Amino acid sequence: MRLCFLVEEHYRHDGMPNEVIRQLTAWGHQVDVVRPGGSLLRMGEVVASGAHDAWVLKTVSGGPGLTLLEAAASAGMTTVNDARSIRGVRDKALAAAIGRTGGLPMPPTYAVARPELLREIPVAEYPLVVKPADGSSGRAVHLVSAPGELEALLPELAGEHMLIAQPYVANSGTDIKVYAVGGELFATERCSPLHPDPAVRERRVPLSAEVAAIAAQVGAVYGLDLYGVDVLLGPDGPVVVDVNDFPSFRQVPDAAARVGRAVLGLARTGSPAAAASAAACPAPARGLPLSIPAQASAAQASARAGEAAL
Repeated sequence: MRLCFLVEEHYRHDGMPNEVIRQLTAWGHQVDVVRPGGSLLRMGEVVASGAHDAWVLKTVSGGPGLTLLEAAASAGMTTVNDARSIRGVRDKALAAAIGRTGGLPMPPTYAVARPELLREIPVAEYPLVVKPADGSSGRAVHLVSAPGELEALLPELAGEHMLIAQPYVANSGTDIKVYAVGGELFATERCSPLHPDPAVRERRVPLSAEVAAIAAQVGAVYGLDLYGVDVLLGPDGPVVVDVNDFPSFRQVPDAAARVGRAVLGLARTGSPAAAASAAACPAPARGLPLSIPAQASAAQASARAGEAAL
């Protein structure tokens, strides 16, 4: 197969997607890498050639890569994830509306085009989590305890475009990150960007049936096949606080091969999740369409990873 990866400068030296690109190349596939933020692109020629079996996006939320991916999709090319689904999670205000409508447990969300409009949020909603609607990688996420703190923060927020604010969900200080790849779910625990603690290292953790069902429902609601879900274990149960297309897949065993196989499968067949999402607005998932691999100890997982590399 011939694949085109859209990779922005921010991810130029990251393991993901570079390890996937190396794995696909080792399997004999041709992978062309386009850096949309550092290239002069003649749009019609780039997308009209039809030379690629699929286009894969790994870019920052506000970058130009999504525009190019959508252009490829408009010319009838297969994209990973489906281009129709990605914007629905890249825009966090839109993602909140889609998620709540789809029955996902998400906090109420306020959206403003100017930071001073945040003053209108009722005091009863504090503390608030305020972040850019196009943010990624934990950038510019703020915990605001009271209206006075908001006033002090407004100058810093002035450079942002759309902002969202959500009532803070009390939690232990760690997030559960669930990765979906190739029909499987993997869970890790990591330090929350709101409670940084260098002593907390991301690690594999068992995935409960409740969180697994929510993670599977996320794929159905947004029409995603490769994705990550950030979940907080709040006092009223799990709450979805972020969804990412094509995340890092850290701690996923043999991640490069798993993602590579998933990309090849989607290149051959297209996106089943996006097709189902486009056919009808899904009801809350009752079953679990994705599987949870056997959840071994960290030592067992490390041993198996070493055997697989041989």
